[in-house]
Amino acid sequence: MKSRKSRFRTFSGSLDRFYFFLIGMVLTILSLCFQNLYADSITERFTPPMGFQRINFPNYSFATYLKNFPLKPEGSSVSLYDGKIKTNQVHAAVLDFPLLKEDLIQCADAVMKLRAEYYYSRKQYDNIHFKISNGMEVAFSRFAKGERVQVNGNKSQWKKGKFKQGTGRNVFEEYLRFIYSYAGTISLKSELKKKSIQNLTPGDVWIEAGSPGHVVLVVDQVTGKGGQTLFLLAQSYMPSQEMHILKSKSQYSPWFEVPENQTFPTPEWEFPTKEFYGFVK
Repeated sequence: MKSRKSRFRTFSGSLDRFYFFLIGMVLTILSLCFQNLYADSITERFTPPMGFQRINFPNYSFATYLKNFPLKPEGSSVSLYDGKIKTNQVHAAVLDFPLLKEDLIQCADAVMKLRAEYYYSRKQYDNIHFKISNGMEVAFSRFAKGERVQVNGNKSQWKKGKFKQGTGRNVFEEYLRFIYSYAGTISLKSELKKKSIQNLTPGDVWIEAGSPGHVVLVVDQVTGKGGQTLFLLAQSYMPSQEMHILKSKSQYSPWFEVPENQTFPTPEWEFPTKEFYGFVK
């Protein structure tokens, strides 16, 4: 039988552990509160330049999804997939855009991920589909039914088996990983439609297909009284790196002005101005 002193020590030790647990919980909650305090979105971080106002789009549009995308705290560096800091820091902000620990999510993959995440957040699973490099269209809905794509060289086909089913995050991430592995700027461009720059909206891209190629995404837009349009661009790049808002050489930086020349220079790639595209839907 334990003595009263022994029982007291046991009770006291339990009480100490409880206090440490309680303090840990309080510190965790405070940490999250401070993180949220400094977390903001593209719209909140970047106010329109003087004389301009932001263009409003339907609440559930891809344009609105992009404008409200969360950013990492101000002053954050762009990190690579392996945790190293990108050498060429050409950004004004970093999207809160988690990477895989593999060199998979590059420029086109990042654009496709944002497009897929938008539809996934809306539970519009049938709208999540992309072409891979051989032209085959791969729909998330078929992954959700338990099908997968078997790739052999340049040939691919659907196959059935005991694969995970459903629209859960694990199946969605498996689908995205497949897209990252077998799609790129060439396949992405093949499913976009050519657009006039005068009809620019968030969600449109400048894209140059190739190996390597590159793509940058319009993520926000403002307009002036005289009809002048400014916009923000985001990119990922090679090697796989966090998506980030680019700086411009415009007087309105990081806002870009609509290019008037035949070429459109961005910090790490110069595009033919005419290579401007949008998603079909």
